[in-house]
Amino acid sequence: MKPLQKVCLLLSVSTFCLSCQQASVESPQPIAPLPSAHQLAWHQMESYAFIHFGLNTFTDKEWGYGDSPAALFNPTNLDCEQWARTVKAAGMKGIILTAKHHDGFCLWPTMLTDYCIRNTPYKEGKGDLVGELRTACDKYGLKLGLYLSPWDRNTALYGTPDYVTYYHQQIEELTTRYGELFEFWLDGANGGDGYYGGARETRSIDRRTYYGYPTIFTHILRNQPQAIIFSDGGPGCRWVGNERGIASATNWAFLRAEEVYPGYDHAETLPVGHPDGTAWIPAECDVSVRPGWFYHESEDEKVKSVEQLVDLYYRSVGRNANLILNFPIDKSGRIHPIDSAHVVECRQIIERELAHDLLLKAQCTASNSRGGCFKATATNDGDPESYWATEDEVTEAEITFSFPKQKVNRLLLQEYIALGQRVREFCVEYAHGGNWIAIDAGEETTTIGYKRILRFPAIETDSLRIRILQSRACPCISNIAAYYGGEGSDNRYVDKREKLHSAPFTLTAESDRLIMELEKVQQVNALHYQPQSDGQGVITHYELYGGESIETATTLIKSGEFSNIVNNPITQTLRFTPVKAKVLVLKAVQMAKSGEEAKASQLAIEVK
Repeated sequence: MKPLQKVCLLLSVSTFCLSCQQASVESPQPIAPLPSAHQLAWHQMESYAFIHFGLNTFTDKEWGYGDSPAALFNPTNLDCEQWARTVKAAGMKGIILTAKHHDGFCLWPTMLTDYCIRNTPYKEGKGDLVGELRTACDKYGLKLGLYLSPWDRNTALYGTPDYVTYYHQQIEELTTRYGELFEFWLDGANGGDGYYGGARETRSIDRRTYYGYPTIFTHILRNQPQAIIFSDGGPGCRWVGNERGIASATNWAFLRAEEVYPGYDHAETLPVGHPDGTAWIPAECDVSVRPGWFYHESEDEKVKSVEQLVDLYYRSVGRNANLILNFPIDKSGRIHPIDSAHVVECRQIIERELAHDLLLKAQCTASNSRGGCFKATATNDGDPESYWATEDEVTEAEITFSFPKQKVNRLLLQEYIALGQRVREFCVEYAHGGNWIAIDAGEETTTIGYKRILRFPAIETDSLRIRILQSRACPCISNIAAYYGGEGSDNRYVDKREKLHSAPFTLTAESDRLIMELEKVQQVNALHYQPQSDGQGVITHYELYGGESIETATTLIKSGEFSNIVNNPITQTLRFTPVKAKVLVLKAVQMAKSGEEAKASQLAIEVK
């Protein structure tokens, strides 16, 4: 497959104008919004790793409250080079580290707070995990990015103007001490309950204005001009709107930049983007190789299968997005061998399925071209500096490839996005029995962007035709390639929700509570809560009560929050000292959507 051009927009346009002068053919005019040179380089990376590691690793939590002692951070065999070797073997181009998660614990030896790696047993307080990862990335030819949570549940300053100053100082340290960063990650989780220096209360902030994001963006780019800034609304790249690692089949690299901000209230619009967007802010798909983002031993048997990881690649990178795949580092300080084995095998399968381009040097004709170096043959000539373009007024066109008859079940398309994203709709057809038959890829064939890969049941043909049905301006297609993935590559991963196993009980739902009555009094030691996948009735904060009857089920067993359950609706497990009970009551203290009744996709009770 052909990588995107590495030149910036002005150089690209001038180069093509010069090369086509003899034929008196001008290159197409750019159509805004346009990517920067740094964004073009980011697109080319395609996939990279996320690393979640910190106090949560040692407390078995997803979102730490901010009150866990720093001394709990004590990895016994930490090896950043093992992380880098794994990421390199998986074909990824970089690593983004959670330098500070919501609990406020810092993985670098900052002097801005005592809640950091300086006050841990690791290397007797002389460790610097950000610096150690920087060294490992340099050794293995990987780029480094950093995640710095705006929300901080540890410090008493949070919610005051002084915290904003503190947060900006943290940004200054991270963007000036550790060399070049390819991406800086700003999470959208902001405000809520926390330790806050011992106050143990709920604090709310205005997500749009509190942190001073315009100043933050300027600050980061002043120190790291090449860095792509991630948030719900960019400005470098955007959240895809879910934590499942899946982009929409229709995926515009645009947003109305003045409207979207970190913690944006309308995340449902982010998978598609804004077709009328004013700024180039492409999608990034974040997903963990395990159900959770941090390591939990209980998830060792729940690592995503190789088949699921392959599917995620096609539904992220293959849909005009970048993929950031998370590795939860275990308590020893290493990537678990199951995780690394699955991800490396996934990469091997993808490389095998996309190894032999069947269209390379195939005969190629188009219904229209602007001539010169913009002919149809530019799509399969192996030259990364070429593209097919039609005449300015032509926004519907077709291109046909002829080759010796063979099996095909993958098609890759790329637009020359240095001149803008253009295609609104297309279709793919193959020749069969003297007719053109439409290929059903199981998803809409609308946008293309940097890269679109279609999968479909294997066909046998000697001709393929791609028809551009709608385009914002004359289409500019950089690359078209076809593949046969081999035996078994027609099989698609089918996502099935985990089936929970439970002692038998009857369920009664009453507005803000779910009442579970077992067949008899038993020793109960855990409750599993799986939220509905449609986002309805999701409990975020809970109280769990137990008793030997409905009337006496008033003993508080456990209370707390289901961390990150809205964005990552996985099964939540509440474990507790065994209690004798026949009835459990899960009470919703807070709902994801105020006013909704509490619901569950599945509930399961563990008994001893």
